[in-house]
Amino acid sequence: MSQLFHTILLQPLFNLLIGLYNSLGADLGIAIVALTVIMRLVFSPLSIKASRSQQLLARLNPKIQELKEKLKGDQMAQNSAIMQLYKENKINPLAGCLPLLLQIPIILALYRVLVESLKPESLNMLYGFIHNPGVINTISFGFLNIAVRNPWLALLAGGSQFIQAKISVINTPKNGPGGDFSSIMSTQMLYFFPVMITIISWNLPAGLTLYWIVTTIFSLFEQLYIRRTKTAQ
Repeated sequence: MSQLFHTILLQPLFNLLIGLYNSLGADLGIAIVALTVIMRLVFSPLSIKASRSQQLLARLNPKIQELKEKLKGDQMAQNSAIMQLYKENKINPLAGCLPLLLQIPIILALYRVLVESLKPESLNMLYGFIHNPGVINTISFGFLNIAVRNPWLALLAGGSQFIQAKISVINTPKNGPGGDFSSIMSTQMLYFFPVMITIISWNLPAGLTLYWIVTTIFSLFEQLYIRRTKTAQ
C-alpha cells in the first residue's frame, strides 16, 4: 500500500513540484504556491459540489424534521420517506462527503511532497524527463528561507484561517443539519482552529506554512464565489 501511494501520488506530485521549480526561476516558494493553486483548481469542482450539496441538504432540513415528527416511532418509514424526499429533489446525501474523502490522499501526498522537497536525497525520485537541479535552493522570494520555521508566516497562517472560518460561519445555514449545535460548533472553531494552526505552524518549516496559507486563501475565494453564485440564483 505504501509503495502504491508512493508511485501513484507522491512521486508524480514531487516531479510536478520540481518541474515547476525549474520553470519558475529555481524558486521553491513560488513553485509551492503554483503547485498548491494547480491542485486546488483541479479539485475545486468537487469542493464546490460538496458545498452546494450541503446547502441543498440544509434547505431540506425543515421538511426532514417534519417527516421525522410525523413518522415518529417508525424508523423504517422515516428512512424511506427521507430517501424519497432526496430522490424527488435529485440530491445524493453522500455527495457532500465523497468529494472531500477523495481529496484526503492527495492532501497527505502534498504534505509529504513538501517535506521531501527539502531533502536533497529526494531528487532520486525524479523522472528521466525532469531536469535534476542538483541542489534545491530554499531561499524564496529573495529573502525567505522556507526550510526553517518562520513565526511571521505562522501568524499569517492563523490570521488567514480566522478570516476563512469567519466567512464559513457567515455562510453556515442556521437551519442546516445539526441546527443550533452546528452553529455553536462553527463559532467555537472560529477561534480555536486559527489558534491551533498558528501553534502548529510555529515549529513547521516555512514551506509547509506557505502551503497552508495559499490553500486557506484559495478556500476563502472559493467560499466567496459560492456565496456570490448562490445570491445570484
